[in-house]
Amino acid sequence: MHGGEARCHARCMDDSRDTARLPSDSNLQAMSSRVDRTATVASGDAWLEGPAGRIVDPDRPRARSRKWAWFRSFLVLVVLAIPLFLLLVAGAVYWQARTDEARPADAIVVLGAAQYNGRPSPVLSARLDHALALYDRDLAPLIVLTGGRAGGDVYTEAEAGRLYLEERGVPSSAMVLENEGRDTLTSMEGVAAVLEDSNITRLLLVSDGFHLLRSELMARHFGFEAYSSPAPDGPIRPWSGSELAYVIRETGGILAFLPTMF
Repeated sequence: MHGGEARCHARCMDDSRDTARLPSDSNLQAMSSRVDRTATVASGDAWLEGPAGRIVDPDRPRARSRKWAWFRSFLVLVVLAIPLFLLLVAGAVYWQARTDEARPADAIVVLGAAQYNGRPSPVLSARLDHALALYDRDLAPLIVLTGGRAGGDVYTEAEAGRLYLEERGVPSSAMVLENEGRDTLTSMEGVAAVLEDSNITRLLLVSDGFHLLRSELMARHFGFEAYSSPAPDGPIRPWSGSELAYVIRETGGILAFLPTMF
């Protein structure tokens, strides 16, 4: 074989091998389709994407991304709002405990506490002493004593309060007893019942300071115009650990009561 023919034969062989490596027509169409589906063309600040040339702004997040961002923001707000709301309620309890709203009223209401065979506990006696001081200032002509009887007791908390005040010169005609209450809510419900036929609408509540915000809310719930005055000489001292424990309990009590107000 001549040299020229050999070189031609070799090039033909190489061309044959190169042609074999080229994709077929069907493969070319598939590749073209994939390229069309994924191709993007820059156009100013936007992009043309896909065979239909859909305009996509690169600064605009996907719908799913936007929803997830809103959801995360909502979760953060909830996580922050719950403890903030608890702190606000506890702060309101403390604020009310330090606020004396003593003023003329139709009746003074003493919230009950423990008694021992007709003798008021130190907590109850401090409340009764403060109610007596308000009564002596002629802020109200009537004292309403609240609190029922615990199991095994002879006297109710209200009866123990009446005995205590009678010994200190308050006439029985100036006192009304609510003998059924076992907690603040049922006591205020009982006050509303015993005063139902009277014209009494404005109450001055007496209790420990930490107890007054919830007491006022409940009195207003039963239709009264309510104010409060904290007993200053009770055994649970302001800013003490004991008061903090009661503030926490009152915060929970207020949160439990709030839904019933609406």
